[in-house]
Amino acid sequence: MGKVIVRLKLTNYLDLELKRLKVRKDKPRALETDALVDTGATRLYLKSSVIKALGLKKQGEVQSKTTNGVRRRAVYSAARLDLMARNGAFEVVEVDDNVPNLLGQIPLEYLDLVVDPKGQKLIPNPEHDDKQMSEEYWEEQICRNAWSQKDPRTLLQLALCRSRRSSDLSNRPTRCRAR
Repeated sequence: MGKVIVRLKLTNYLDLELKRLKVRKDKPRALETDALVDTGATRLYLKSSVIKALGLKKQGEVQSKTTNGVRRRAVYSAARLDLMARNGAFEVVEVDDNVPNLLGQIPLEYLDLVVDPKGQKLIPNPEHDDKQMSEEYWEEQICRNAWSQKDPRTLLQLALCRSRRSSDLSNRPTRCRAR
């Protein structure tokens, strides 16, 4: 699979809310930029220059696993992300200006977008008839897929389901069952 690059429209979410409440007179700070779709990344990662242009405020820090080891990264206030007629507000993790902006798993899941590896592009989740949908039963779905596909990754997910079932962390019944 090759690189999948998408064009994001980003807007300072606080600016949008203040404008909606008629507290802010100026137009919300916004821009368009490219991002690499990275299903191995978790969040929305933006370059320092993009964060500065949007006027996002630092909220805290997070430890991030990278190919070069663990790094502390700054977390910034939310940006509204518009992509393929879908949108959501996401906290932003700062990356250096010498690496690409990254669109990770959480925004992809929320926007219900998936990577088409053959077409090397991002597409709406085909299981949801071109409609943005939230899945609330992911654990059950993972377990079902693990049994039907029998590949190593889904079998690992199945093992995780079984470990959740046997753990004492929760007394609730699990939906992970062998068939």
